[in-house]
Amino acid sequence: MLLNIQVSEQLRNFNRRPRIMKKKLTLVVEEEVIKKAGLYAERTGKSLSELVGRYLETLGEEGTDTSQLSPKLKKLVGAVKLPANFDEKKELRAYLDRKHL
Repeated sequence: MLLNIQVSEQLRNFNRRPRIMKKKLTLVVEEEVIKKAGLYAERTGKSLSELVGRYLETLGEEGTDTSQLSPKLKKLVGAVKLPANFDEKKELRAYLDRKHL
């Protein structure tokens, strides 16, 4: 009877777990990049899928940590200061109007 209760409790807990849907992704990347990424994944004990997935999760997040960016990219971060009321769509439209008139 005790075993039956434990199994029943485990099934109940299993049904409460959030279901994570995974999808296959095919990437085209330079061979050297794949080799380096594979070595890094091996050193850190992670899979390439996990590394890519974690990177993709950070895209678009506010206040993304820039400490892991390459030095060249770090120099570009914050190089351009835009006004708080900057309307990107309006500016792009104005630029395209000027370009094509």
